[in-house]
Amino acid sequence: MNIILTIMIVTLLIPIYQSWKDENIWQKMLAFASLSSKSAIMILFISVLRDDWMIGIVGVIILTVGNAGLMLLAQVVKRMTINN
Repeated sequence: MNIILTIMIVTLLIPIYQSWKDENIWQKMLAFASLSSKSAIMILFISVLRDDWMIGIVGVIILTVGNAGLMLLAQVVKRMTINN
């Protein structure tokens, strides 16, 4: 179990490293969206292991709603840079 969680945490860091090297705002937003999705999957995995469905509900909410706000923010930033 600890090996699986360690592998999941390492995969969380890969998109952050890639976006750190690039200055494109879309790459950074996609990295954070990927981080959000992977952390939600990790939360669901832990909730199944602990047999705690309240934690699982939080993971599902993050999975369904979390990326929508991030993509709206990316769209606002894109429009602000086009106008300036």
